[in-house]
Amino acid sequence: MEGERMEAWLDDNPEFTHSYFIRKATREMVNAWFAERVHTIQPSTSKEHPSQRTQQSLTESTPPTISISDSPCPSPGPVPSPAPSTPTRKISASEFDRPLRPIVVKDSEGSLTFLSDTDREAVPLRGSVMGEGGVTAPGGAGRGSEGDRCARLLELVKDVSSHLDVTALCHKIFLHINELIAADRYSLFLVGEDSSNRKFLVSRLFDVAEGTTLEESSSSCIRLEWNKGIVGHVAATGQPLNIKNAYEDPRFNAEVDLITGYKTQSILCLPIKNHKNEVVGVAQAINKKCGEDGAFTDQDEKDFSAYLAFSGIVLHNAQLYETSQLENRRNQVLLDLASLIFEEQQCLEVLLRKIAGTILSFMQAQACTVFIADEDSMNSFSSVFHMEYEELSEVMDSPKRECDMGQINYMYAQYVKNTMQPLNIADVTKDQRFPWTSENTAQHHTSNPIRSLLCTPIRNGKKDKVIGVCQLVNKMDEGSLCRKTFNRNDEQFLEAFAVFCGLGIQNTQMYETVERAMAKQEVTLEVLSYHASAADEESQELQVTAVATIPSAQSLRLLDFSFSDFDLSDTETTLATVRMFVDLNLVQNFQMKHKDLCQWVLSVKKNYRKNVAYHNWRHAFNTSQCMFTLLKSGRLQNYLSDLEVLALMIATLCHDLDHRGVNNSYIQRSDHPLAQLYCHSTMEHHHFDQCLMILNSPGNQILSGLSLDEYKATLKMIERAILATDLALYMKRRGEFFELTKNNQFVWQDDHHRELLRSMLMTACDISAITKPWPVQKRIAELVATEFFEQGDKERRELNIIPSDLMNREKRDKIPSMQVSFIDAICTQLYETLAGMSEFCSPLLEGCQKNRQHWKRLAEEGDKDSVNGLV
Repeated sequence: MEGERMEAWLDDNPEFTHSYFIRKATREMVNAWFAERVHTIQPSTSKEHPSQRTQQSLTESTPPTISISDSPCPSPGPVPSPAPSTPTRKISASEFDRPLRPIVVKDSEGSLTFLSDTDREAVPLRGSVMGEGGVTAPGGAGRGSEGDRCARLLELVKDVSSHLDVTALCHKIFLHINELIAADRYSLFLVGEDSSNRKFLVSRLFDVAEGTTLEESSSSCIRLEWNKGIVGHVAATGQPLNIKNAYEDPRFNAEVDLITGYKTQSILCLPIKNHKNEVVGVAQAINKKCGEDGAFTDQDEKDFSAYLAFSGIVLHNAQLYETSQLENRRNQVLLDLASLIFEEQQCLEVLLRKIAGTILSFMQAQACTVFIADEDSMNSFSSVFHMEYEELSEVMDSPKRECDMGQINYMYAQYVKNTMQPLNIADVTKDQRFPWTSENTAQHHTSNPIRSLLCTPIRNGKKDKVIGVCQLVNKMDEGSLCRKTFNRNDEQFLEAFAVFCGLGIQNTQMYETVERAMAKQEVTLEVLSYHASAADEESQELQVTAVATIPSAQSLRLLDFSFSDFDLSDTETTLATVRMFVDLNLVQNFQMKHKDLCQWVLSVKKNYRKNVAYHNWRHAFNTSQCMFTLLKSGRLQNYLSDLEVLALMIATLCHDLDHRGVNNSYIQRSDHPLAQLYCHSTMEHHHFDQCLMILNSPGNQILSGLSLDEYKATLKMIERAILATDLALYMKRRGEFFELTKNNQFVWQDDHHRELLRSMLMTACDISAITKPWPVQKRIAELVATEFFEQGDKERRELNIIPSDLMNREKRDKIPSMQVSFIDAICTQLYETLAGMSEFCSPLLEGCQKNRQHWKRLAEEGDKDSVNGLV
């Protein structure tokens, strides 16, 4: 009760209500008001009156063809028009948010209009004859002045000018015509076209009388042939017909009069034309009520024609709007179908079932078959999915039922696949284009013989390849389930839908391919992991040996910068590696299992290729020993964290895993698959990937004792350390490091400075062979040269290029001078900087300088020999 009193008070005080709404209303409230105004449809208030004739037009001389139109007919009752569609033109977000009045709204009668109720004035109907200035006497006698008639005509035209709903507009035109000429019966037909562009006429009003409501006037839908009968003649010629005695006109059909007992006397039939003077419809009036002898006058014809001249333009606009709404709904349907298809991206069989079921439900076909093209064969399909209309009631995601694939005709699908063009056959039994037509004739004895057929290709995303074919057979009438032919609209809809089908099928196929590839990769990694890991027997033997007697670092000379591995066996190198991890307290600090450490060392050793002359396990072991010496003898362990020491030791042992004996340049130029994985530091990335694989292999997980954060930080340091061994990156970064140390700006607490130092340490250890005693250095140089020359030979043989001097076997006499250049460009400044940071690292610099003297002497001796040879 309180609410009712408050509402009543607001009604009595509109000014306050308006002011309060302006001040307090939110955007949501305004949007809700607009939505209510646009979508709420009030029922028609027209007075009901039974129609007296609903069978067939009385104006046809031959029995008209009565059928359900291909175009949707208005349903009984005032059918509300669809809500306004979203404009196809894209606008900015700011423009879209502007508080504009809706472009199209619904008036109080539920009809769509461009004008709101406040913008238009209702035109009162004045009965069957005009009042002031209207028709007041038979035959038009007593009409008002010509000015009054024009003014009244303008009012009527204004009343229909804003209507957008075709059905409501036709009913309004009927009311106005009745006011203008006062006939007993009216019919209004609109022009339509079938898929073959043949014109016909469809009734929007048929044989209605004064007082007929909108519901009654739109209850029937009759189709008439073009240029047949009075209505067809007017539509075809575009000329009006004013017939005073229908029975005297040969085009008139009196059969309906005989059936209903109604007497047709006079007929006034006029074309309705658009702004291009094209006939868009025909209006017909029967039996003048108050004229002389019941005939229509010339003035009736003039008024009728004048009104229809304006109504034709309004009707054309309404049809355009109706067409745009139809297109909007069609597009929405396609979007809904696309959404349905893209929901499934994992199983091709489930996707094909959704495609077939969706097409059948929308196209009203008896059966749908989807053929998937075979990539390996031009004249076959890899899979076929068939669905009957009766299966639509089954669950869409259920497994595909078994069907007799022998009954499916593959020839049409193969033809469409080869031509990449759609195929629409009205009756396959009468089509003589294909040699297998006789097979179709033989189907007459089957329960579901094929008559009509529509087949369209399904293309890939680039539209350059057919990946499938969709075939529909026997279109059915939705009401009677009679078989029909597929029209042009069906072709266009299926072609549009096939675009989404192609994307969905291609994505699903790619997903299945990726899944198979991932499964294969998983199996491959499992196999590689098994073969990459050391054998249990070998690991067990190393464990027993290590527990019994692990040689000390002193006995193995691991703390000497002049260390050489030439006198050690492979077993001793693995024991020495375990010793380094023990002496650096890594085993104790990170709770490494002795078994895991032994197996990891053996697995790393196993993943270095034995056929590579230099970059093999021995080089990795020597690099790791140099890092151990820098940390222990060089006193750098005191400045680094335990995680940094762990990362550096793992990185030095793994920095050349699976080295192929060739450098990054060769990998790139030979188009090796590794080059497709990484754009720079190709082999270094591969080394890290191998390192990661071994660390994650069962039995090799020496980092299992780390926390998650420690594990992530260690892997990041290992990755950067291994990548730092790429001399190209070293050359880019060393300047910054040298500058920091030269200016005493190196800060141990700075993470970036520490990362730079770790990178420089990795390079110093990687090239530490240049610091070894001269006999060791010379022997290692021979191993390096052997590997380089083998790469040069490959470049000549496989790439057909002349290798650089460093790789050219024919330039081996230049090795001493190239070694001097290498020391000067790469090594000297690095070792000078490290010696400056810690005097205990100076043996590296001293060894490098001594070897430079030896190489320099050999280079000079080689030059003298060359000069003597020339003399």
